[in-house]
Amino acid sequence: MVSKTRERFIEVARQLFARKGVENTTMNDIASASDKGRRTIYTYFKSKREIFNAVIASETEELLSRLKKVVAMKISPQEKLVKYIDCRFETMSEIVSRNGSLRAGFFRDVRKVDRARKLITDKESLLLKEILQEGVKQEVFVIDDLNAASLVITHTLHGLDVPYVRDNISKEGVSPDQLKKYITRLILFGIECKKEEMTVDRKTVTV
Repeated sequence: MVSKTRERFIEVARQLFARKGVENTTMNDIASASDKGRRTIYTYFKSKREIFNAVIASETEELLSRLKKVVAMKISPQEKLVKYIDCRFETMSEIVSRNGSLRAGFFRDVRKVDRARKLITDKESLLLKEILQEGVKQEVFVIDDLNAASLVITHTLHGLDVPYVRDNISKEGVSPDQLKKYITRLILFGIECKKEEMTVDRKTVTV
């Protein structure tokens, strides 16, 4: 089957990237370890970057699966957003920690991972949009442009992946838990106090 052959290449590439590193792994290495010819691998992937992207996409499917479960929860939009942010950071940390192909590139060449991560940006943004849209319908969120808001928040969370996974901010006195709380509060409440426009009862959400 075509799909099984493609998945075989992805799994072998994942293992080789983890053991040898992306830079030291060639397309020939992947084809040979998969017991396939070089011509066969190029039928499915035009370059090593393309297969690297496929490995990243495969590894981040778990992230999307967990986020979908959060979106489906029968809780308030505010609580859902809190859980969404917490789930995203924790899952990314788990994925990077246990997968050599992600871990190696994540800290040496963030741009490479960022290019690959763009493959799921739209999917993440759509999931987040569902939460925001639900909040607008319930009149607990005030958002003029749902598409823009979901995309901006998604990219904001992406930008915090490395500091969170590496725990860099702890050196500055901010723990990973505090980071999640602060970013959640900024998204939910902002930093400007306008009591007359407050539509969310902060007591109903534990952040």
